[in-house]
Amino acid sequence: MSRGDSPSFFYNSKQMTYNETLEYLYNQMPEYQRIGDKAYKEGLENSLALDEIFHRPHHRYKTIHVGGTNGKGSVSHLLAAILQEAGYRVGLYTSPHLIDFRERIKVNGAMVPKQYVVEFVERYKDQFEPVMPSFFELTMEMAFLYFAEQEVDVAIVEVGLGGRLDSTNIIDPDLSIITNIGLDHMKILGDTLPKIAAEKAGIIKPHTPVVVGEMGSTDVAQVFIDKAASVGAPLVFAQLYMNNFAAEREGQGWLFHADGYPAVVGQLGGLAQDKNARTVLTAVEILREVDYTISTEAVYRGFAHVVDTTGLMGRWQQLATSPRIICDIAHNAHGIQYVVDQLQSERYGRLHIVFGMANDKDAESVLSLLPKDAAYYFTRASIERVLDEKELANKAAARGLKGHTYPTVPEAVEAARKTADKEEDLIFIGGSSFIVADALPLFV
Repeated sequence: MSRGDSPSFFYNSKQMTYNETLEYLYNQMPEYQRIGDKAYKEGLENSLALDEIFHRPHHRYKTIHVGGTNGKGSVSHLLAAILQEAGYRVGLYTSPHLIDFRERIKVNGAMVPKQYVVEFVERYKDQFEPVMPSFFELTMEMAFLYFAEQEVDVAIVEVGLGGRLDSTNIIDPDLSIITNIGLDHMKILGDTLPKIAAEKAGIIKPHTPVVVGEMGSTDVAQVFIDKAASVGAPLVFAQLYMNNFAAEREGQGWLFHADGYPAVVGQLGGLAQDKNARTVLTAVEILREVDYTISTEAVYRGFAHVVDTTGLMGRWQQLATSPRIICDIAHNAHGIQYVVDQLQSERYGRLHIVFGMANDKDAESVLSLLPKDAAYYFTRASIERVLDEKELANKAAARGLKGHTYPTVPEAVEAARKTADKEEDLIFIGGSSFIVADALPLFV
């Protein structure tokens, strides 16, 4: 099969459309991001069974595994952009998507064709249906097979949830990356940072280098030290490895400095990107040690053009200018703290916040961080796994946050735009990737 082609299978006139195929996937194999814990399947049995059906396609190319609480998507996309600039043909598997399901599966920045998704389900459903895989398990295997058929050189695979028991943990990567540890998915991963770290550390493989972006507390760092030592995996903490690292804001992006990398221009905005950049620069150095050919020029181009190269969305992304509107997918206290710090550094007359959350997040911890002097537009995303906007408003009121409720994100955004001064005010949209997902189509 040549690169860029979809499988040329024969189907009758009753073949499903792309939208029908997605509905089949969502309904037959519910997606965790849409309905929550009911869709979560613990363990690797299904993933291994599917891998047998498809003859372990991820063995046909190199892989890099990216886990952690926050920053996985940014780090994955930055690495993809750098490796693509270095001349590699790069597969990228991430989740969740914001607008189009196909955002999850990309080769050199191009989304998987709709027809491939349709034909994958049509051709293989009789084989995978008896396994009863989750949505994530099946779409992961779809990605692995697509990457093999597209003859990628390397695939960057983002962990879905946790690490030890995550579906993606069947790969044998050249490098494992753990960005940071924060409190999230506590019902599944544990209610303390060391417990969560232990789950995330599950992607550390025998004799395979691992980069940890943020060390965190001594207890968290020790989890990684112990796990790496137990399997003979070389461990690098980016905070220690890239100790001459510095970052400064430049316009809507960043200017990074490190040994061997003076004045790297970063296209991504948001205060968390300095941590992500240090992690990525460290990862590049370790990849060079395991025989990846990555020029310094490729690193500069990757950082400067990551959005254009990969299509990354939702990371401190400016959507409009009159009034200025920014969105970010941060959805837990660890990530929201960066957003709040960023908002405090911005200049505006009044701040308007369109806000909603998923129903399994720690709303009280997040709400306690938000500014009290903003006007709030509490809303809900168009998914089942959502916190009712009225309940959210009541929780917020107890924290001194004032605003009104709106049953849909478009209505909340429209209300904010009507109220905000076009020249002076700032509108922020966030609280959940699903709030951002519902808002993005209003601006494209």
